Amino acid sequence: MLEVSIQKRLQAANGELPLKLDFSCKSGEFLVISGESGSGKTSLLRMISGLMSPDTGRIAFNGQVWFDESLNTTPQQRDCGLVFQQYALFPNMSVEGNLKYALRKGQSISDIDDLLQMMEIQGLRHEKPARLSGGQQQRVALARTLIQKPRLLLLDEPLSALDRGMRVRLQDYLRKVHEQFELTTVMVTHDPSEALRLADRIIEIEDGQIKREGKPADVFGHQGLSGKFQFTGTILELKSESIITIATVLVGNQLIKVVISDTEQKNLRIGDEVIVASKAFNPVIRKID
Repeated sequence: MLEVSIQKRLQAANGELPLKLDFSCKSGEFLVISGESGSGKTSLLRMISGLMSPDTGRIAFNGQVWFDESLNTTPQQRDCGLVFQQYALFPNMSVEGNLKYALRKGQSISDIDDLLQMMEIQGLRHEKPARLSGGQQQRVALARTLIQKPRLLLLDEPLSALDRGMRVRLQDYLRKVHEQFELTTVMVTHDPSEALRLADRIIEIEDGQIKREGKPADVFGHQGLSGKFQFTGTILELKSESIITIATVLVGNQLIKVVISDTEQKNLRIGDEVIVASKAFNPVIRKID
């Protein structure tokens, strides 16, 4: 279990931001930290990993204290791995070289072979990062972190630079990795559909404080919807036809069209993240808060 109870005064774009967070993450849980840019999400991950120190508080994982008033362990002493938003691969090293650099004492090249195969990048082992696509670079960055076999995985908006189709595919990779390696995972994202797809639980941060937390359905406010299926997607088009309005929604790589009411039309805009639910062939659509 990850236990976090910290305070830190941060310098934000609009002045000083007092960060004050108190939460826990169960072993094996996939926890998503959501919130607007500048709310303190990335700083939280940096403090958990040891790259930044809180002003006061306590951080512990699986009974081992990483930070308190008398102790501040180094990043190397913490059983966690952090995947950065910009991948942070060594440009002068091949894919294999990047993974070899992260090997711990006693590990063998077979560990690299296994991960390259799992990530479906075994054919790229001799390529350098500049020759890889964004999705391939992300998989290499994830493999380089996993080669160290951490028990806690920290992800800082790892898919934000990718197109939506690639993001959906790599979301499946992240969930697969989380389950196969039996990890405790904390991921920062500001994408509601990504959070809904991956999270067991969501914590939403606003101005350095926890605003809401709970299961995805509770946090994003669509628990009132009932239906035999529910999908999240993005509105690409709102088109009026005669007396009705049709919303075109991108769900994964598929486009679906939903007839919406006048009330729904007033609340929806192109680019909104929405949830589409259906029961008895009567689809409804609602914006994700």
